[in-house]
Parts: sequence; structure tokens; C-alpha cells
Amino acid sequence: MTKKFNLRDFLMTYGFNVVFVLILLFLSLSTEHFFTYENIATVLANACPWIVMATGIVLVIMSGSIDISIGSILFIAIITTNIAMLTQDINNLVGTNIPLAFLSGLGISVGIGIPIILFIGVLLGAFNGLLIVVIGINPWMATVGMMFVLRGLALWLTDARTQNIPPAMQEFGKIAYFKEFIIVISLAILLVMHFVVTRTKFGRQVMAIGNGEETASRLGVPTKRVRFATYVLSGLMVCAGGILQIFQIGNIHPRLGQGYEFTAIASIVVGGISLFGGEGKIFPGLLLGGLTMVIVENGLTHLGITPYAYPFVRGGIIFLAMYADAMKSRLLTRVHVMEEPELEEAKEGCE
Repeated sequence: MTKKFNLRDFLMTYGFNVVFVLILLFLSLSTEHFFTYENIATVLANACPWIVMATGIVLVIMSGSIDISIGSILFIAIITTNIAMLTQDINNLVGTNIPLAFLSGLGISVGIGIPIILFIGVLLGAFNGLLIVVIGINPWMATVGMMFVLRGLALWLTDARTQNIPPAMQEFGKIAYFKEFIIVISLAILLVMHFVVTRTKFGRQVMAIGNGEETASRLGVPTKRVRFATYVLSGLMVCAGGILQIFQIGNIHPRLGQGYEFTAIASIVVGGISLFGGEGKIFPGLLLGGLTMVIVENGLTHLGITPYAYPFVRGGIIFLAMYADAMKSRLLTRVHVMEEPELEEAKEGCE
């Protein structure tokens, strides 16, 4: 029997996809240079760091939790390691700041510095996991606290000064086809994370926890270990996205990472991934969500709208996305029924 078409269900499921297509059509028809190769490549390259950052926090959200500290994790990991990589004009930067003097004396290479940034992200993500999963602090309280502590510490350590990145990183960011390189790397990361969520036992366990931690625990899912791992991956991926971004902008300013968590969450929700956990797809959902946020700002630039309006528009998108997610959770049935093969796979994944 053919299922009757339900407009409400269609809009709740694909509404933002329809909006995405309409935005593209409107901007393509109303501006002369929007739908050109150069501008599309710029939009994709600018969206890629955001999408990579969001691939980490999306696992946390799919498990039914939250991480508000990703921007500050990115900031302290990158800015402190960058000082340790700088070798030119460092005396003007350091002044009488003893922590800066210590960091600047390390003189590490870019090849070592980039893995260190990722490692710091992993450590701070693990610390979040310790606070939330092991100690049992509320995720909102723990990560908001970490957000303020880490940003304040980084600003104190660095005197809140803008820093240039090492010359080798600046030159790499200027190579031919750099935009295409960033796009390929980011899509590869996105597809790997999509595979992890859809084709691995870990991904099934994350979704099971998001649909009900107590039920997942009864099925044998190691809930604490899986939730801890999601925070570790969140710290890793936000630093990976941050590295891609500083290659693009060429410096590190004191506002780096500020508000990133909300933009990432908005991209996730616009992409159809529920803030209540247990549902959603990284590909193409997260890809479309991240592109939407960047395309809107790029389109506003082409339309000649003042940049001061961007935060207002971004905030409006975040509000609408979260409102739509709340409506979806109330209107659509959110009962997940496991079929026998899925149940067996879940049990096997916990043995």
C-alpha cells in the first residue's frame, strides 16, 4: 500500500534542504558574480574549516550531549603552539611575559607544531570527558566553564595580542590551488566521519546512546567509554578545522574561536541533525548545513548588505534552526525500534 504524502512530515525532514536550494537560486539570479567558479570555490573553501570543526561536536550531539568549549579549545591549542613555532620578531611579542618567554624559547618546527595542536585538542577533549563522564558534571556547566577558563588562560598567556603564523605556513596558504586542496582534505574528513557513524560499531553505539542511554546500557553498550570518546574526537576535529582556518587567514587574533561553538551547532541543526541526539546524517546533512551558513554571508556581501547585519542574520538562522528542531522533535514520532539483526550487531559491538 502506497504511503500517503504528508506535507508536514516532508517539511520537517527536508525543509532546510528546500531552503538551501531556494537561497542558491535567489543569489544566482539576483547577483552577477555569485554563481562563478571563483566565488563557489571561495565559498566551499571558507565553509570547509567550519564543517571539519562540526564533524567532532556532531558526535557529541548525536550521543545526546553538548560541548560549548570547542572555540576555546581551538584558541588555546593554536595560539600557544604558534608562539612556540615563531622564530622572527619574537622579542617584540614577548616583552616581560614569562610564560610567553618560555614558549617562544622552544623554537619547534611547523612539522612538529601541527601534531602538537591536534594533541592538545585531544587532551582537552579528554579532560571534558573526564569532567562529564567520569565525575558526572552537567555537560552544559562543564563545557561552559571550560570555555571561559581556557579563553581567559590563553589571553593571559599571550597578552591578548594578534600573532602572525610562521612564514612556512603563510607561504603554504598562498600556493596555487590551495582552495581546492582545502576542499579535498575537508571532504575526505567528512566522508571518513560519515563512515564512522554509519558503518562502524562505534557509530551505532553513539546513535543508540542518543536514543536513550539507559536502554543502550541495557543492550551492553559501554556508554561511558563511548561518550568519553566523542569528547576526545570533538577536541581533535575542532583543532583540525582551526589549522585549516589559520592557513587561510594568515594570523591568529584574540577573537579566534569566539562563538564558533554556536555556528557549528547551527550548521548541525540546519543539516537536519537533532540537538536531542540519536538521529541525523553527517553526509550530506552536515555538509549542507555548513554551506548554508557561509553562502548566506557570501550572498549578503554580493547584495551589498552592511557587514554589521551579518550577526543578526546568523542569529536568526540559529534561532530558526533550533526552533524547527524543537518542533520536529514534538511533531514526529521519535521511537526507535531495533530489528533483530541490528540488535545482534549492537550486542556484538559490546562484547
